[in-house]
Amino acid sequence: MRLNKFLSSCGIASRRKCDEIISQGRVIVNGKVADSLGLSIDENKDRVEVDGKVLCLPKEFVYLKLNKPKGYACTASDERGRKTIFDLIKSDVRLFNVGRLDYDTEGLLIVTNDGDFANKIMHPSFAIEKEYIVTIEGEIKESELAVLRKGVVVNGERMPSARVKFVSTDGKFTKLSVVIDEGQNHQVRRMFEAIGRDIKLLKRIRIGKIRLGGLYRGMTKPLTRQEIDYFMGENR
Repeated sequence: MRLNKFLSSCGIASRRKCDEIISQGRVIVNGKVADSLGLSIDENKDRVEVDGKVLCLPKEFVYLKLNKPKGYACTASDERGRKTIFDLIKSDVRLFNVGRLDYDTEGLLIVTNDGDFANKIMHPSFAIEKEYIVTIEGEIKESELAVLRKGVVVNGERMPSARVKFVSTDGKFTKLSVVIDEGQNHQVRRMFEAIGRDIKLLKRIRIGKIRLGGLYRGMTKPLTRQEIDYFMGENR
């Protein structure tokens, strides 16, 4: 296994950032400073240290999708004493969430202990799409949709454009599909605030090709081999 992939899989950083850490002389392999970015190691035999900390791969990698309900924080422990997503997950393995959803946002969240896998999903260069169902009060005008699609202006800066599609309305509430690929903090909520619309319910239903499907709120399901390979393919 290449050294940068080993470091990334241990949750140190992305492979590119791990190359920087290696170049800084912070990685020790079998007692010697790693001096090659292309160095390969035997993850089962070689001793690898970063900043004096010995690393080892998890005995098994876990890949789950979770339907996060509203009212749960995306953290291992919350300083305000709120419930966290890990209250919902039964596992003896130390896991972490890939990205976040706001406390009041529900839907698809990926949870794993594979740092390299997580970094492939999170890295901006991959521009992985995320789709949300947005529920707002009342009906929406075509002119408002056009502004959302072009990219709203917030604090003098234009936010990234989004694919926004009408889903349904009953006159009282309207549902829209919003697809983004940059994922700025609170991007979807800020988009609608900018046009004077308050989101009543925000739900993520897709990350790349991974769909929430019929997974019940608060439940988890292992990713399929095909879903894992989608993110871990060599073309990514």
